[in-house]
Amino acid sequence: MKVGFVGLGLLGSAMVKRLSSQGIKVNLWNRSIEKAKTLGLPYVETLEELFKNEKIIFLCIKDSQAVEEVLKKGSSFLKNRIIIDTSTNQFSKVLEFHQFVKDWGGFYLECPVLGSIIPAEKGQLTILVSGEKEPFEKVKPLLEILAQKLIYFQTPGKATQAKLINNFLLALFMEALASALVLGEKIGFSKEELLEVLENGAGNSYVLKVKKEALLRENFTPHFSLENLIKDLNYASELYQKFSGISLEGALVKEIYKLGVKMGLKDKDFSAIYQVLKNFQFY
Repeated sequence: MKVGFVGLGLLGSAMVKRLSSQGIKVNLWNRSIEKAKTLGLPYVETLEELFKNEKIIFLCIKDSQAVEEVLKKGSSFLKNRIIIDTSTNQFSKVLEFHQFVKDWGGFYLECPVLGSIIPAEKGQLTILVSGEKEPFEKVKPLLEILAQKLIYFQTPGKATQAKLINNFLLALFMEALASALVLGEKIGFSKEELLEVLENGAGNSYVLKVKKEALLRENFTPHFSLENLIKDLNYASELYQKFSGISLEGALVKEIYKLGVKMGLKDKDFSAIYQVLKNFQFY
């Protein structure tokens, strides 16, 4: 099977490597062609060329504005194309994308992922899918290369809503763990002591499992950047305002993550919220 792929950031590159390692022929396009060249796979110089040549096209792009730009540039070649959009989008925008691609004769699947670089490279992501059943079944073998679990919602928008709810909780949980760790250290616990308590008590979680070493070593090499998490929190705020009013918890935790940007940590992993809480004076 042959696919096109747009977006070679950390997650996109990891997914490309996984697909290629499993025998999928991947044709690349990226805003920076240099990134495409480094992967040693076929690439095209223009986005239009990719849309013209490939029937199935993955997107893994930073935000909804970028997704919209890509779809518009490739619109003349959308007929009979299946777009697999793994980006995390605004829930209102993603509904527009479904309609836009349909109007041009193509099929749009919103497929936001749960997990980051290492699960992507190992084919252990969870992928949430919304869109028409027939194109989903057609590309399901591709998605199963990337994911250990697929969760399908036929209704457009539901996959994106579920992803935003998940990342809202992710942000709260990471901030709570970091807060507990900073408090324990100020009292006099070592990080090792406190993390042992938390992983055997109320802190026991997937988040602690995957971020334990980053917290211990204070190595915040990005797997999911603080800046990208703030973007998702902004999208989640829109979701809350439409369906549930303002989330006080979300508003407060977003401000704490934004302090990380002011401290120069925007490109660090979101677990660097620990450094924000440890080093910033809140009085």
